[in-house]
Amino acid sequence: MKIILNNTLKSKHISQYRLAKETGIAISTLSNLCNNKTSGVQFSVLQKICDALNCEVSDILERE
Repeated sequence: MKIILNNTLKSKHISQYRLAKETGIAISTLSNLCNNKTSGVQFSVLQKICDALNCEVSDILERE
């Protein structure tokens, strides 16, 4: 799986900082996700991101 959160944030004109403030997710966690420097994602984190961005998991994760 490839994380494409950075692309989604850019298309919605939302910064990692703003997403962190809206979701309560640590900026370091979001940075790792955006830079594909993680090997797993908690479902609760995905849910918070999807809720904040009004998007689907497929807008955040992509099959390689």
